[in-house]
Amino acid sequence: MSGMLNFGSLMLGLIAWILPIVNLTRYKKHDSRNRFVLSILSISACAISLCFQIFYIYHLVKIEDWSALMDTSSAVVLAAAILLIVTIILNVITLIVNRDKAAK
Repeated sequence: MSGMLNFGSLMLGLIAWILPIVNLTRYKKHDSRNRFVLSILSISACAISLCFQIFYIYHLVKIEDWSALMDTSSAVVLAAAILLIVTIILNVITLIVNRDKAAK
């Protein structure tokens, strides 16, 4: 079960980064109705990914695996911060690019 939480967190984190990139590559197309939907899905995938990490930490506390908790906590904090920052930056860039396109 705990392995699936880590795998799901990784996959959702990748989805959180891929969706804004897809949104940026579709910038040239005139049909951009789904641009805000993709941004919302990206932020949601990031939030669910971070939630999976919280569930994993809770699992470690529940089974009292303190050594695993101490060994992995710094890496989890760093990965979560990077995931959140990059997701926000990609979505802000996407919204700025699409706002400029909508203004034209």
